[in-house]
Amino acid sequence: MLVSPSILSADFGHLARDVEAICEGGCDLVHVDVMDGHFVPNLTIGPVVVEAVAKAATKPLDIHLMVENNNFFVDLFAPLKPEYISFHLESEKHPHRMIQKIRSLGIRPSIVLNPNTLPEELEFLIEDLDMVLLMSVNPGFGGQKFIPSVIEKAKRLKTLIEKRNPKCLIEVDGGVNDKNVKELKAAGVDVVVAGSFVYKHPEGINTAISALK
Repeated sequence: MLVSPSILSADFGHLARDVEAICEGGCDLVHVDVMDGHFVPNLTIGPVVVEAVAKAATKPLDIHLMVENNNFFVDLFAPLKPEYISFHLESEKHPHRMIQKIRSLGIRPSIVLNPNTLPEELEFLIEDLDMVLLMSVNPGFGGQKFIPSVIEKAKRLKTLIEKRNPKCLIEVDGGVNDKNVKELKAAGVDVVVAGSFVYKHPEGINTAISALK
């Protein structure tokens, strides 16, 4: 299992330290949640902070846009050369065009599905994607409880991926811990995002990442 800890749960007063800690602790990606206060009822970080994260990180950035104006935010973060930029299917009128734009910038394109969005909606986009991110909580806030129906959804998505684009990864974000990670793996999930579980683990960051792996 690849692990992409969410810096949303880090101590922003010591952000560089907390980014270095997950990289040294064996994470595979650094998950950056960007919220605009419109698509979701929360406002997080902009390019100045993400640039600081990129400088501190020794692992690739995994930027998750929860925004209405994807074009604007892709242009904003592309110079930082993240590995992935994920945008919500529900927020984009022209998803295929957005996928092409992200790839043209040398970044791997990924689409995010809210808990109620069917995986089959990606049938004619899946061949152009490098990853699909399934939300296992409602987007906007960290520390929420895992929505169990994402397990069945991941299985359905895996069937579609195997048929149309076997190289495409499945990522799950929200309420992931050492109790549900085995079920996610069995359902075909490749990458898990975890914020609270990693940063607030009683035995520390390294133990948390090892438990998920």
